[in-house]
Amino acid sequence: MSKEIIKAGAASEEITPKDSQFLYGYPYVKRMSQGAHDPLTCTALFIDNGAEQVMFISHDILYLNKEQVAAIRAGISAKTGVPAGNILVSVTHTHSAPTPFDVIISRNDKVVPPADKAYMRTVVEHSISAGCRAFEAAREAEIGFVMGDATGLGTNRHDPAGPKDMQVPAMLVRGLDGKYIAAMLVVCMHPTVLHEDSKLCSADFPHYTREKLRKELLGEGCPVAYFTGTSGDQSPRHVTRGNNFSEAQRLGEIVAASVISEAGKGVIFDRSLPLAVASKNLNLPKRDFPTVEWALANRDRAKSHFEALKADPAADKRETRTAEVDWFGSEEALLLSTLAANNELEDVYASCLPAEIQVVKVGPWRYAAWPGEVFVEFGLWLKEAFKNVSLIGYANGDLQGYVVTREAVEKRYYESGNSFFSVDAGYIMLDETKKLIAGLE
Repeated sequence: MSKEIIKAGAASEEITPKDSQFLYGYPYVKRMSQGAHDPLTCTALFIDNGAEQVMFISHDILYLNKEQVAAIRAGISAKTGVPAGNILVSVTHTHSAPTPFDVIISRNDKVVPPADKAYMRTVVEHSISAGCRAFEAAREAEIGFVMGDATGLGTNRHDPAGPKDMQVPAMLVRGLDGKYIAAMLVVCMHPTVLHEDSKLCSADFPHYTREKLRKELLGEGCPVAYFTGTSGDQSPRHVTRGNNFSEAQRLGEIVAASVISEAGKGVIFDRSLPLAVASKNLNLPKRDFPTVEWALANRDRAKSHFEALKADPAADKRETRTAEVDWFGSEEALLLSTLAANNELEDVYASCLPAEIQVVKVGPWRYAAWPGEVFVEFGLWLKEAFKNVSLIGYANGDLQGYVVTREAVEKRYYESGNSFFSVDAGYIMLDETKKLIAGLE
């Protein structure tokens, strides 16, 4: 972990589909794209201190699986020499992008078509290209860190007063000429301002975060690597005034304004920083699914509750939406129980395991990367144990579902119903992540 002069490069490439694609993220709605509101992109940030090299890549898409991540890493490593294990690959998790692969919980959703493999090949190709371009663009640089505050962006989706993480750690990278090379953010919120009635490809509110940062801080065209953190139980649902692009802009600019404000107070840039990477593959425990009979009764209960609220003109729209999502989750839980009873899940488990956890250290900051949709509590617990740490979700391959807390299981939150792994999985990953971070100190 020697300290050498930093070099850095960044690049973005567009991954907006050229044809109409199914927009994944909202069940039971045939949602074919009718163009794009803003470009879907993949963005790569490369850092080299002479002793170690690391790369971060984020995509405006819902998920990537392990096979796709492996292809991206292998393609970049073969062309640049950057170790494949030193490349962190993740997504913004926008729900206004194409189907990334055939997700198991959508098997009973007849409106969801098979994933377009040709489109996903183009995503992988552009990701490799962006990574290589970032590597080739590397020049002497300096790096600084600021902490934004995204209060107002959203809340805990189950309880607006419940656990949340509004901190926005931002890495600012600029050349020795003072011009920005890139910025990197981690934001713990589902980018789901736009709902199923929107038929346009979009990065949702992260698009507006990037635009405002470029306009008021970074400069036109500057790459912004936007990562979604622990957002499994985080949603803008309780703060939105509508599900439209103007509202996405309002919320996205909250994030950007907080970073711009902190940067305006002064940033300490360093030209010499240690870099380090550690990772571990885990065979996470599989879930013991409830009986089909129990799952069926649970589905009927959730559906009846949603239908009652939907028929009540006095019902709060946000409560109705929560009930609808609970029903979606109960349908998915019923499917998983049925497949488990028929021994039809082993191939899916094989595609997810082993699960990789990764920690990338850049100077004083540690970025932990987990697969899956991670509940915010795990990131908060990690912050209690270490300073200057941020947990990125949806990273390095998907877990086909949520990483939930024991409380979520006890309270029967819908995310626990369609979790694919045991509730112990998140706690195992947390313990192993703490060991990896401690080993980098």
